[in-house]
Amino acid sequence: QVQLVESGGGLVQAGGSLRLSCAASGLTFRSATMVWFRQAPGKERDFVAAISRSGSGMYTYYTHYAESLKGRFTISRDNANNTMYLQMNSLKPEDTAVYYCAAGFTGIRLRVDDYNYWGQGTQVTVSS
Repeated sequence: QVQLVESGGGLVQAGGSLRLSCAASGLTFRSATMVWFRQAPGKERDFVAAISRSGSGMYTYYTHYAESLKGRFTISRDNANNTMYLQMNSLKPEDTAVYYCAAGFTGIRLRVDDYNYWGQGTQVTVSS
């Protein structure tokens, strides 16, 4: 049974930082494309960032970010510990949302429907 468990959310002031974690079990983590989405109250779930399985080199990964988040958010993974991370810097009130991690095996995709496995989410609240 696949399980994805997010952690690291919380309340932070604008300009602050948080690092989210997504611990995975029940799947071949190193083979999975891992992704972060977020959903603000009353809005759709939006793509945040994705990281591919390793590429031609053991430590080569491809990443993709929502255009508006480039430069502030960094996605990474630790295959030895089956964990993915999202480092979020210079946080803004509009980053307030529930952040979800998801896993898939079809390469980097940007739609919610492209991912089979989801965590329960972690709340991030940025105060002004």
